[in-house]
Amino acid sequence: MKEVIAIIRQNMINRTKDVLVEAGFPAFTAAKASGRGRRPVDFELLQAINEDPSESADVLPTLAQGGRLIPKRLLYVVVPDDKVTDLVNLIIKTNQTGSPGDGKIFVLPMDDVIRVRTGESGDKAVDEMKG
Repeated sequence: MKEVIAIIRQNMINRTKDVLVEAGFPAFTAAKASGRGRRPVDFELLQAINEDPSESADVLPTLAQGGRLIPKRLLYVVVPDDKVTDLVNLIIKTNQTGSPGDGKIFVLPMDDVIRVRTGESGDKAVDEMKG
């Protein structure tokens, strides 16, 4: 069992949520977050990229200004090991624009999960078709 943590653009959360549910990953947690990557960012240009990612190629070289934190969204999904690759590929496909700031995905081992309502643990606790 693994925990997949994805950091994505704030304007991609609804699209990602819909795609995950449609693909059979209905159980996840989302949270607001702020952060930044290695490069400083010009926030007016960042807003333009978020509104229209296809225009990003022209403005990317001028993003190297400022040091504020960028609003992002975090997704937390716990899945059985055999579903990790499908989930990661789905998140990438849904969020990849080819521009800096598309996000990061972390895959962590999960020792155990317990469903509070039933006391089930392990894969049974994260399999939405069994509970």
